[in-house]
Amino acid sequence: MSEQNATGVQSSRGSTWHLPAIILLGIVAAAGLGFGWNASAKLDSTRQAVAEQVKTMEQSVAQDLATLQDHVSQAEKSNTELQGDLSVVTKKLKITQGQLQAAREEAAMMIDETSEKVTALDTSVKDELATKASTDDVKNVDTKVGGVRTDLDSTRDDLKMARSEMGTLIARNHDEIDQLRRLGERDYFEFTVAGKGKSQKVANLTIEFRAANEKKSQYTVALIVDDKRLEKKNRALNEPIFFYTAGTRQAEELVVNKVGRNEISGYVSIPKANAQAASAAAGSGK
Repeated sequence: MSEQNATGVQSSRGSTWHLPAIILLGIVAAAGLGFGWNASAKLDSTRQAVAEQVKTMEQSVAQDLATLQDHVSQAEKSNTELQGDLSVVTKKLKITQGQLQAAREEAAMMIDETSEKVTALDTSVKDELATKASTDDVKNVDTKVGGVRTDLDSTRDDLKMARSEMGTLIARNHDEIDQLRRLGERDYFEFTVAGKGKSQKVANLTIEFRAANEKKSQYTVALIVDDKRLEKKNRALNEPIFFYTAGTRQAEELVVNKVGRNEISGYVSIPKANAQAASAAAGSGK
């Protein structure tokens, strides 16, 4: 009897201990499940955010790559066009230089022939007049022959000047401008523009001095012709700039002979036909 009571007491005590343990394990298990679910949710959210960021970065990289490819294509196209233009200009320049050299050689031959003829004529006339004419007549002939020689020397000096692609002679200083004036084919207007940003009216053209590189003998100007503004950048010394005015067919010409730090000097040449056309237009406008 006592043994049975002892066994019942032990069984009752064991049942009482197991119940709290089971409840505690249930609580721990529930907490573990909640923590795991929360961690899984955060992991999914993090994965989604990372995936969106990666996708955004891929799109941005793709756009940057496409833009870079467009720039490369445009640069290659521009390079190809520039190479083509350079080839054309080089070929034309070679042709122009060849024609100019041939013209100079031909002119030199003509001058030599003319000089020989003048010398022969001078000798012949002097010999003939020595026997048939008076001393005064010989002096008059000497004067005429001297005039012919002066004209010949002037022509020889003119041919030493460079010619532009339009065939006009390019004067390099005031004395050569005076020589060209004496030819009478064009009107010449000399100018000096002092101060960057300053402008000057020369004939039917307004010249605005923009910049200058004295060491490289280069300059930049803006030309205002018939209310139109033309920008000419980094032009070289004695390089002609051609432009047309309304109602004219022949080109007018701007040449800068001197480039200083804050000034440029040169001339504008206008064909006689242009000046006449401008006068006629002005008269009809009145």
